Amino acid sequence: MAPRDEGTRADAVTEPVSAPTYGEPLPEDVLRLELSGDAVRLGSESFAPAHAQDAARLAERVRGRDVLIGVGDADTFLAQVSEGLAVLRAQATSVWLQHPDAPVAYRVVLRDEEGFRAWLEEVAPGKLRIIQRADGFELTTSVGKLPGPDRNGPTVPVRGGRQDIATLRRELSRLKGRFTTSEDICLVPSFGTELVHVARALGGTYVAPREPLFDTLCLVYPSPRPAASGTQDAGSP
Repeated sequence: MAPRDEGTRADAVTEPVSAPTYGEPLPEDVLRLELSGDAVRLGSESFAPAHAQDAARLAERVRGRDVLIGVGDADTFLAQVSEGLAVLRAQATSVWLQHPDAPVAYRVVLRDEEGFRAWLEEVAPGKLRIIQRADGFELTTSVGKLPGPDRNGPTVPVRGGRQDIATLRRELSRLKGRFTTSEDICLVPSFGTELVHVARALGGTYVAPREPLFDTLCLVYPSPRPAASGTQDAGSP
């Protein structure tokens, strides 16, 4: 039988190796927000940041605060929360994303598409990023993409329909060994990625509890459309 990491056809249905969940302890003295669909909940309050009035109210609540994001619905997609993330990027002091399966979280620097392009244009070695696709993780640097088992596929394919965090962690460790002066990395999910899978992917950037491979984690989200005025329901067009 071929080794698992050679990328044979059988690998597509092979379960990934179990990987422990690493990250930072849940931060204290933070505002705890819950994202569910296109709604943001803060205690008993609910906001629909796609609408200008709600975006302004949310901005007032989070301004100058550290914020911990939890995901209340496993079917909440990154594209649905872009307006809320834009408010947090502009107003919050720091933003943390909680892992859905363990009491750990990740401090992230939020960048929209324009901010991500500006980051790529900075003169610095590495410019490491994780492109999170439906079929796996593509690891890309300033000198190109790291090949995977399939030349045309991702660097770290899904296995058995699940993210392969153990292999992602190993490949990122190899990258860090090559780009030793790179202090940040960007996670760039496809905009149809569920937010819980985004949080799980961030766990691949840690090699032990409180031991990240990189000093700064960047999360790229889709640039939102201009907020609508009025008081329509969150589900209104």
